[in-house]
Amino acid sequence: MAIPSLLQSSKTSIQRSRLFLFLCQISTNSSSFFFSTKCRAGLFKIYQVPSQAPPVPKKIPFNVSAHGTTLEDPYHWMRDTSDADFVDFLNLENSYAQAFMADTQDLQRTLFAEMVSRMPAKISTPPERWGPWLYYQYIPEGKEYPVLCRRLETGKSGLLKILINYAREGFEREEVLLDWNKIAEQYGYVHVGTCRVSPDHNFLAYTLDVSGSEQFMLQIKDLRNGCIVPGLQVDGVVSLAWAQDGNTLFYTISDENQRPHRVLCTRLGQDVAFQVPVFVEDDSRFCVDITNTKDGKFITVNSNSRTSSEVYVIDATNPQDGLRRIRKRVSGVQYFLEHHHGLFYILTNAPLNGNKEWSGGNYYLARCQVEDIQSASWQTMIFPSEDESLQDMDIFNRHLVLFINKKGVSMPCSINLPIDVQGEHQMGIQDLNPWFFPLPSNSCSITPGSNHDFMNSLFRVVLTSPVMPDVVVDYDMSKQTFSVVHQEEVRNITGSTGSCLPAFEPDSCEHLNPQNRDRKIQNAQWKKWKEFSDAYCCQRKEVLAHDGAKVPLTIVFSREARQLGQSPGLLLGYGAYGEVLDKSWSGDRLSLLDRGWVVAFADVRGGGGCDSSWHKSGCGLNKLNSIHDFASCGNYLVNEGYVHRDKLGAMAYSAGCLLVGTAVNMYPELFRAAILKVPFLDICNTLLDPSLPLTILDYEEFGNPQIQSQFESILSYSPYNNIIYDHCCPAMLVSSSFHDSRVGIWEAAKWVARIRDSACPDCSRSVILKTNMTGGHFDEGGRYSQCEVTAYDYAFLMKVMGTLTDEV
Repeated sequence: MAIPSLLQSSKTSIQRSRLFLFLCQISTNSSSFFFSTKCRAGLFKIYQVPSQAPPVPKKIPFNVSAHGTTLEDPYHWMRDTSDADFVDFLNLENSYAQAFMADTQDLQRTLFAEMVSRMPAKISTPPERWGPWLYYQYIPEGKEYPVLCRRLETGKSGLLKILINYAREGFEREEVLLDWNKIAEQYGYVHVGTCRVSPDHNFLAYTLDVSGSEQFMLQIKDLRNGCIVPGLQVDGVVSLAWAQDGNTLFYTISDENQRPHRVLCTRLGQDVAFQVPVFVEDDSRFCVDITNTKDGKFITVNSNSRTSSEVYVIDATNPQDGLRRIRKRVSGVQYFLEHHHGLFYILTNAPLNGNKEWSGGNYYLARCQVEDIQSASWQTMIFPSEDESLQDMDIFNRHLVLFINKKGVSMPCSINLPIDVQGEHQMGIQDLNPWFFPLPSNSCSITPGSNHDFMNSLFRVVLTSPVMPDVVVDYDMSKQTFSVVHQEEVRNITGSTGSCLPAFEPDSCEHLNPQNRDRKIQNAQWKKWKEFSDAYCCQRKEVLAHDGAKVPLTIVFSREARQLGQSPGLLLGYGAYGEVLDKSWSGDRLSLLDRGWVVAFADVRGGGGCDSSWHKSGCGLNKLNSIHDFASCGNYLVNEGYVHRDKLGAMAYSAGCLLVGTAVNMYPELFRAAILKVPFLDICNTLLDPSLPLTILDYEEFGNPQIQSQFESILSYSPYNNIIYDHCCPAMLVSSSFHDSRVGIWEAAKWVARIRDSACPDCSRSVILKTNMTGGHFDEGGRYSQCEVTAYDYAFLMKVMGTLTDEV
């Protein structure tokens, strides 16, 4: 289990975030009766459902009209979360879910024990140097949450000594900066949003949510004495940035809709009443984020919508000079800044003057002198080729790091600085002699580490894939070598892989990118990152969609346990905001794979792709493309024999539930089960109410229902409004959180109520609603509680697939 970084990297990157009849046999002496499906595609094994009827909530007539269409919503009253009837309904649903899952208790305990047994007793991250300090995190043995620590590094023996000390746990004078466990013990809930250490390493500023509502409170800890600075506990804080003096802190404040819209500044030692207003964004389509450039010399104030940006800079060495706007915002144009020795490097999609081939959809790299930042033209430096796209950048004293996508494959590289570009000459990436970082395979994903130290020549990343536990790798950009620093330990692995993850082994050229195959290996520390590809197969396929688009599908299964054409399967999707679907390693997933399950990831349109067109072709008026893509991937799994025709499940989170919920409505024969977590399902009613958090921000992603054509498009697929009357539905586990501020708890509750009210009354007995009455949108549980949640999810799937008796 990887530990999420608390010391976030500087934000130089592009930041962009749901038919069966049955035979029943009732026993008057039993609390449940047997249920089997017969109406879809043959008989299945029977499973039990509670004899008690599911809860029936009250109905209150309510209509909303738009463009001559009237929508009836008798469950609109659930919007009032203070209504005692609503809380009672959620508690009754929790009781029904508990009764439905009663016969899975032994299986849940078995799954939980398996998941915990794979984890090492203590989980830690390797230390990362920042100035004179080494920062790291670990989860103590038996604890749920991480502890952020540091030690002063006084030796001069370099990286090798650091790693040896790390392996031997031989550091001295450890300082605990932040212990999530103590906060959780005090409040019963903990979610740390943002952490920023001051440039002089004397203060830690962080934001804390102790209710799940994402109302974060700013706290500042004096690291010299371990005390919280009094008078600066401000509510509603989102992002933070320090000036170079180490005493001046900038931070953003949210409005009543949780939109960060104001920037304030305070100096330590002053009363909170002396907060100085710096910037206010009045346009409700835009959110404000602040961060430092990597070298700490500037603070950027970024006002971003889903598709447009406007950036201001503050001189971090002289913050009282105020803001300078870079350029006036233009619809559809975004840009992101870094600073390097008097030059701003700008990643942007702004239209290029005189370039007839440039569509303006993708990004290129430009630069300008600091004093010329407001000029009409910037010097275009790096222009990607037709089959390339620039997706991210980072900058160091002597190196520029670029994240490139070429034909769907991530290819990070470094380029030596400074770069000599004469006049208006535009260069391709290959013209700059890039060093492409060696990667284990095309299926791995790459997440940058904190990389705070501007003067460092090492670039740290975390590599992961569905068959490779997380690997921490340091790329030495000066020597063009790399070192495997750490790999997540996995214990109690059965079969040919042995009992645990072995030590690293000598590697060869076979894992290098094609660009590096002809490079002689000159690094004595080349190591082999351990994969489980001998036991678990990871395949990348391209599925032909309804309109000819090729949809990437990643398929994972156990070579030993899978049964061709007979295996149950789980298809995951997201398809929104241009976000790439998470396909990282999960030790918990082995509990499915080892039982013969096939797990697949559908990178449908609307999510992240090789360039911005993949997102655009699956959002707004094109949203139905993502739903059809998902169904095409499900059909592929069945038709190609990966999954039994009647044993396919679907799973998604948040906005991804819009995808699965619509697919369940449109393709009811395809899915046997679905798991919807904190689900966005009532899109039409939500977008018609601009007073709700995030609604206006979502107009650019899904459409504005105030515009008739966009309203009609949204209404055509809105899951809540398109449940088929008296039709069979899959078994569903709908998980929600009472304090969710992003997707209202009522969306899940209304969906389940309408399913029970509209769909086949017998099938809907296998739809359960499980609500966390204390948590928030991200379900920030610790490592053991996360295993409990996953064990519950997997037990539900196994039960409704009819394999429960085989799994206990």
